Amino acid sequence: MKSERKNKKLAIKKSYNPQWLKIRKVIFVIFLSGLFSGNTNLFGQVAGNDSLPQSAGAPYVYIDCRCDFDHIRTEITFVNYVRDPQLADIHVFVTSERTAGGGREYQFSFIGRREFAGTQYTLKLYIDYNATSGESRNQLTEFLKLGLAGFVLQTPLAKRFKIEYNGNGKEELQQDVHDPWDFWVFQAYLGSIELDLESNKSEFDSRWGFFADRVTEKWKFRIRPYFNLDRVKIETADRDEPVISKQHRHGLDSYAIKSISDHWSAGIFGTYYTYSGRNIKHQIIGSPGIEYSIFPYQVSTRKSIKFTYMVGYGYHQYYEETIYEKTKENLFNHQFEGIVNIQQPWGSIEMGLEGSQYLHDLKRRRIEFFGQTSVRLFEGLSLQFQAVYDVVRDQLSLPKGEATLEEILLRQRELATDYNFSTSIAISYTFGSRFTNIVNTRF
Repeated sequence: MKSERKNKKLAIKKSYNPQWLKIRKVIFVIFLSGLFSGNTNLFGQVAGNDSLPQSAGAPYVYIDCRCDFDHIRTEITFVNYVRDPQLADIHVFVTSERTAGGGREYQFSFIGRREFAGTQYTLKLYIDYNATSGESRNQLTEFLKLGLAGFVLQTPLAKRFKIEYNGNGKEELQQDVHDPWDFWVFQAYLGSIELDLESNKSEFDSRWGFFADRVTEKWKFRIRPYFNLDRVKIETADRDEPVISKQHRHGLDSYAIKSISDHWSAGIFGTYYTYSGRNIKHQIIGSPGIEYSIFPYQVSTRKSIKFTYMVGYGYHQYYEETIYEKTKENLFNHQFEGIVNIQQPWGSIEMGLEGSQYLHDLKRRRIEFFGQTSVRLFEGLSLQFQAVYDVVRDQLSLPKGEATLEEILLRQRELATDYNFSTSIAISYTFGSRFTNIVNTRF
């Protein structure tokens, strides 16, 4: 083997040619020039079309939406999709909120960058609550086409577009709409029924309920009963009888809210609550309240700062006598809430303060601070953070006596605490190809 390698080296030395070396240097320089200039034609025969943008000369688009992105990229092929808004010529930012009839109103904000800087407009799309997921997906995609067309028509691709109108030009908008349901929308739901079986353990968990909503420009009503039932059965070798834990959490939420102006609203709220895990047999509370919004309600899907104040009266009955030697009591309380919610193309921020206090003893209170944010710091780098901190001084339903180990492990009994705290943080950094045009749904 050594002799073979030696013979090869000798052959290379003998074939050395200065003129051939110059040719190789020229080829190498051309190769590097093509590599750093981004000229993909040099590699067209090797890499194939998968390495090329989907539409040469088309604008770069970033879609900021909780949508079926694969479907959008498959149906809309006249733009190039990029992975980061800093790389985009067009940033499409989409928010939504529920409408009076149970459907959704989508707000599309098309924001131009680079050569389209200064071009910006917002469009709204209403999707009926009866629409299937497929129909909703198709409507969103078609509407997105309309919004992007305003930008693409400013490019050389404009000559490939044509306008079609599906109407006959004789439609009239119906101003007075007769609704036999008077804007009431009803929904019965079965949230989940879960059954988990093991040789020594079984768990049953169920969630179900009902909604009745009526929403107009001036009024907003809701009646919502709900039911939650959990059952755990555990068999152990040291017990003749299995350990069985049953918990229920049922209730009724209701309200009537009146629109006063673009910044003010008032309402009355009624709740019923029963929860075996918190020693609450019956809890009935009625609370009038008022809310002020710094920004008009019409822009609340993008930015809102709201303050709410409520005063309530409640009847409380407990399964067991509490640590305050009560089996039932009538209590007044008041609560305040301030929330900031901002949804923008650079990310989102939500933070706030909630506080409640019993008026018979001002020391019995609860204060919650919460915040969460998702921000793109710069190209490719995103930060997500959330935290919740509760100061707890209002556990009036705590039962007398010590909790057993069984009750603690099965969470059958609420434990005394001074605070609750939870937090999470996530950082992600993405780099590499700017394009996300290719759709591959295999596996």
